Parts: sequence; C-alpha cells; structure tokens
Amino acid sequence: MSITYKFHGHATHELMINGTSILIDPFLTGNSQAVVSADDVNPDVIMVSHGHADHLGDTVAIAKRTGALVIANFEIAEWLAAQGIENISPQHIGGGVQYPFGYVKMTNALHGSLLPDGSNGGNPVGFLITSEDKNLYFACDTGLFSDMALIGEVGLDLAVLPIGDRFTMGPADALIAIERFLKPKRVVPVHYNTWPPITQDAAAFKTAVETATDSQVSIMAGGDSIEL
Repeated sequence: MSITYKFHGHATHELMINGTSILIDPFLTGNSQAVVSADDVNPDVIMVSHGHADHLGDTVAIAKRTGALVIANFEIAEWLAAQGIENISPQHIGGGVQYPFGYVKMTNALHGSLLPDGSNGGNPVGFLITSEDKNLYFACDTGLFSDMALIGEVGLDLAVLPIGDRFTMGPADALIAIERFLKPKRVVPVHYNTWPPITQDAAAFKTAVETATDSQVSIMAGGDSIEL
C-alpha cells in the first residue's frame, strides 16, 4: 500500500495510489516546466479544479485517448460531455465521493473558472483526498481564506499550495495558511515561475515556512516525485 506524488510543473500533479494513476489539472501542452507530453501520460482518473487553460489543459485529449474517469464540478462536467467525454463523475463544493482509490471532497477556492471557449465553468474548487489513512490537500488556484482551518482540522499529510501571487496566494499568504490554518506535515509550493508575472523565490519561502512552523517544504521540479 503506497502513495506517490509526482509534480509535472506549474500546477499539474499526479498521484499513484496502489496502482491507480490520478492526474490533477493536466496542463502539459505549453507547460514549460513539464518533462512529459500529453501523449506520454495514461491516467485512470483525471481531476479538474477549474476551467482556466493552465488547469483544464489537455483534459479532453487525454480523456478521449485513455477513457480515464474525469472528476470535475457540475458545470465543467456538462461542458466536457458536450466535447464528447462520456466517463465523467460530477461533484461540487462540500460534496465527497468514495472512489476505489480514496475519498475525494471538493473544497472552496477563491478564483475564477472561465472555460477556454468563454463558457461558464462554475465555481473553482480544491481537492481534499483521503486514502491509505493519509489526507492530501490540493488547494489549486485560490486566495487565502480562513475556512482553511476546517480543512486543516482533519490532519494534513500534504498540502500543495500556490505561491505565485498576482492570480493566487503569494508566499506571505501561503505562510499564513500553513501556520494558522492548515498545519500540514509537508508542503509543496506550486504555480510559480512558469511565466514572469508569477516569479517567486521558492527557497526563501521554504526558509520562512520551516522557520515559523513544523511543516517541511519540498521544492520540486517537473518530473520530481516523493513517497507519502
């Protein structure tokens, strides 16, 4: 029984849970930090947090090629169905579903969700995944909000948080989230340094977090993985 987390750059993630591959926000085409292409991945499950192109990414192409189950909010699920995707599991904020690989609950995210064609992508979400007695929180694109404390109450083994600023939390707000609300064992900073407007110093963030909290920060490049 094991969980492996792999970072594919920017805000694209892969979990391998007992042989099941879960790809979160599969933005690979155009992702300068990725070391694999959309044709190289073969997920069993795809999870989409919101409709922006750097998160929805290659979902349609990968889902059509692999037949992967796609988990998304209701509005994006309906949009994907109109693109010809059939294997879809809609959820929404606050609701959870028990899948063979684990329990997935959608959480609040303070962001937008416009789809690439201008359609309404509904509310953006994060993901709280419980599997193998571990709790993994993917905040996805969000600003800081105090109800993160409720997420932290479950006891987080991993929190994957944006630090790019401008479009999401920056390092200062991410530190507040970690110190006051989430209190995870391990943090992976993401959604930074992909483009100049979201340039950040991840090493400085790591130092700040590990000085102020008991959380361990793992700075990862595209293709890096850790065992949880």
